[in-house]
Amino acid sequence: MSTRTAIVLFTRDLRVHDHPALATACAAFDRVVPLYVLDPTLAGHSPNRTRFLHQSLAELRETLRGLGGDLVVRRGDPVAETVRLAREVGAEGIGLSTDVSRYAHRRERRLREECERHRLFLRLFPGLTVVEPGALRPTGGDHYRVFSPYFRGWTRAERRSELAAPRRVTLPDGLQAGRLPALPKGESPDAAVGGERVAQRRLREWLPTLDRYDDIHDDLAGDETSRLSPYLRWGCLSPLAVAERAGDREGPFVRQLCWRDFYYQVTAAFPEISTVAYRRGAKEEWRYDAEAMAAWTEGRTGMPIVDAGMRQLRAEGWMHNRARLITAGYLTKVLGLDWRPGVEVFSHWLLDGDVANNSGNWQWVAGTGNDSRPYRSLNPVRQAERYDPDGGYVRRWVPELASVQGRAVHQPWRLPDEVRRRLDYPPPLEVPGADPVWLR
Repeated sequence: MSTRTAIVLFTRDLRVHDHPALATACAAFDRVVPLYVLDPTLAGHSPNRTRFLHQSLAELRETLRGLGGDLVVRRGDPVAETVRLAREVGAEGIGLSTDVSRYAHRRERRLREECERHRLFLRLFPGLTVVEPGALRPTGGDHYRVFSPYFRGWTRAERRSELAAPRRVTLPDGLQAGRLPALPKGESPDAAVGGERVAQRRLREWLPTLDRYDDIHDDLAGDETSRLSPYLRWGCLSPLAVAERAGDREGPFVRQLCWRDFYYQVTAAFPEISTVAYRRGAKEEWRYDAEAMAAWTEGRTGMPIVDAGMRQLRAEGWMHNRARLITAGYLTKVLGLDWRPGVEVFSHWLLDGDVANNSGNWQWVAGTGNDSRPYRSLNPVRQAERYDPDGGYVRRWVPELASVQGRAVHQPWRLPDEVRRRLDYPPPLEVPGADPVWLR
């Protein structure tokens, strides 16, 4: 009897638990090659994510070795390297978790063409979302444009079964696994560490707070959100497994997982989401002000809640979700600057920055995306006073204002002149033609 071999190409699914492609391959084939291809076209976009990726790959290799296998690492074009390896080991087929970005669609299309040319079988698997992007469709449309009806359908949708990690992974004899690159430096000194074990531990430790999620998730100073987003972005955690652990399909935390799926199905239908306004007829009358953009990026706008969020982003490669809404709203609705450079700044720093959620949320805030009230604007002072009432979040990230007590920290321009002069903190940026009432 001949030995059957398959390749599982890892991309943004860096785990062994609830990995449909890996579980199916290990059940159906005698030899399985877990493969990751380091693509030079993706290198250098975000030092933070590169470091997180390499940490996750190192842990994945260790886990696979514990199962008797290994993570095979190659460098170059992922399609060419995958097909080359398949021919080298005599593989019959290739398994891959399907993704939604323009890059992912192009990779899948090219891989399918090459597999057909070399008579290889290609199978795409779920695993990056709770509900597959194409599983829910509105009457007369290819995807949901509004969240609420999508959420109703999503809560009732049938889910696939969660899968255990394979008990054993067996490689072909004599295969050279290849070396992982040296761990690169990230730019954020306090960035979270990548990997499936870290992710599973974080999930276990956070779950006991789930019943308080509705009360704590917007508390900026309390900092009690799950912080699972980087691990979901890289697939160190299965989103389905997280949803199953959380339980209530209509609960506030699970609703956030649904928002994630929502933007994946939007991006699958509208891959230009990072660069083109999603909402037809959206008016884009943006200012272009390099100095204001730099001040926003560096956290020196003179608006404390905005500066706190941007400094947290640079320090941790992560930002509280409420702060993301406030900082993005300030850039687009207060400064009147284009949302696309904001997408790029977040994408550079965020460990969890992906095309679907980063761009989808930016367009929602900017009024060009899926928000049913596109002209709404978030008053940054009111947001700060509501979600950071004692100013603890601002004082943590803007130490120049550490001596300012209570909610006065949110409006330092209102302090007495002699106090304000002692603070090494800039006045709010001036916007031509604007007269924000909260500055009076």
